[in-house]
Amino acid sequence: MSRKNRAEAVSGWLFTAPTIIVLGLFLAVPVLMAAWVSVSDWRGVGSPFSSGVSFVGGQNYAKILGGGGLDEQNFGTALRNNLWYVVFVVPLQTAVALGLALLVNGRALRGRGFFRTAFYFPSVTSSVAITVLWLFLFSSTGAVNTIIGWIGVHGPNWFNEPTGLFHLGAGNPPAVLADHTMLGISWWEWLSGPSVAMTAFILLAVFTTSGTFMLLFLAALQNLSPDIDEAAMIDGAGAWTRFWRITLPQLRPTLFTVLTLGLIGTWQVFDQIYTGTKGAPANTTLTPAYLSYTSAFQSQQWGVGAAIAFILFGIIVVFTLLQRWALRERPVSRRRMRWIEKGSVR
Repeated sequence: MSRKNRAEAVSGWLFTAPTIIVLGLFLAVPVLMAAWVSVSDWRGVGSPFSSGVSFVGGQNYAKILGGGGLDEQNFGTALRNNLWYVVFVVPLQTAVALGLALLVNGRALRGRGFFRTAFYFPSVTSSVAITVLWLFLFSSTGAVNTIIGWIGVHGPNWFNEPTGLFHLGAGNPPAVLADHTMLGISWWEWLSGPSVAMTAFILLAVFTTSGTFMLLFLAALQNLSPDIDEAAMIDGAGAWTRFWRITLPQLRPTLFTVLTLGLIGTWQVFDQIYTGTKGAPANTTLTPAYLSYTSAFQSQQWGVGAAIAFILFGIIVVFTLLQRWALRERPVSRRRMRWIEKGSVR
């Protein structure tokens, strides 16, 4: 390496050293400490590296994945609740964000600046404040109960109903679903769907996050060249065909970003649960992130809390890889290639 290259390398390391040091002290070191706590019997007193702390291997993980006790049942319930939360929130917030971006990107819409600000405003509002307001709307004397009372639906305690939406009013569960369990809860409970309270949190998440993702889609839409779309229009392609075959494939990088951020955010939901229901009613709003907190800070099971956090990290990684595979680049169809060539010529 020449003297000039060595000087550039040293300069590069000097400029990046502060960031590396900060990330190492406040990210890498805490993660390594949490990893040790997850395989130890530390009780939260003193240093986790003191001589009184013992290595227990995978006991904390086994307790929540197959211990057969309350820890496994709570983790299974939290995982079920969060899975339904992800299944509904991620597609809905992505679709709503893309729809809003297409709307405010249209030239025919007047006052586009106002609508962009209005749609984005819930995203910059304090999550604690908006959660309190949201729960007030769904309270027994709130606006939601008042509105549904106008159409003849009464029952001030419906928000506290622990039964899943798919099982509301259902009779006895089938034996094949009631007798088989996974992570301490029956298959019937896995398929029950979100409770009414969790459904309210789902609507809250879609309401507060769609504006942020709308800006990402809007920035991507404004960077697209209109030539390819015009070439497809000349060939007689309709609006839906142009969107599905021209616009959406070009938004794949942004779509991957939005889905990834959505998956991470929905699997880590905590503040709404903490400030709202604290897992009630009957643990139907319990999530792994909140369970990790209560296990560590309230039950003093620091190893179990850390183990839940690392399992949650693994779940997020797996879902991200699956999503990356689903959104991988695919061969371009002949029709789309012809439109691209026409647009390039123009």
